[in-house]
Amino acid sequence: MEVLKHLIFEYGYFGIFIALVGGIVGLPLPDEVLLITIGYYAYLGRVDLITAIISSYLGSAIGITISYILGAKLGLPFLLKYGPKLHLSHTRINKAQQLFEKHGAWLLLIGYFIPGIRHITGYLAGISRLKLKTFVLYSYVGALFWVTLFVLSGYELGIRWYFVKQSFETYKFVIYFALSAFIAVMSIVFFFKLKAKKT
Repeated sequence: MEVLKHLIFEYGYFGIFIALVGGIVGLPLPDEVLLITIGYYAYLGRVDLITAIISSYLGSAIGITISYILGAKLGLPFLLKYGPKLHLSHTRINKAQQLFEKHGAWLLLIGYFIPGIRHITGYLAGISRLKLKTFVLYSYVGALFWVTLFVLSGYELGIRWYFVKQSFETYKFVIYFALSAFIAVMSIVFFFKLKAKKT
């Protein structure tokens, strides 16, 4: 989060643009958190809402276009070799391939909303030699929906951030206890199911 704040405050809209390009190409950046934070800063008046949305959108569109070009020029061996360095594991790549084969260009549209998938769809579109016009239509429309939804969510939350934080601090012990109890119960259930399978 500190890196994201630094990018926004030090470089403004260009920082937002660069962060989204890097996030879509595959750098380990929390894209949704970034977009919601941008919306929140827009609520506070630190950035202009419309300009922030445009910067985020252009970053997303350029990022996925770079992925598409790399996929078209360098192919699947490049993705398999360098993907893990960008936290794109072979398992994740295989899963995305299966989804792309099943849904095709539609995955470019909805892939933004699936963590771990949006970083790969551009590469796969390039590897599969999807027509540029089709790629642009689906991926750019998907980017617009994704960016607008999350930035506006951060903007609309606004002052509620404070109340959410205060509520969490007040009920932190209860939340931790409930979560721990849930994990314990699920572990016990899993243990007995595993034991039953063996017998």
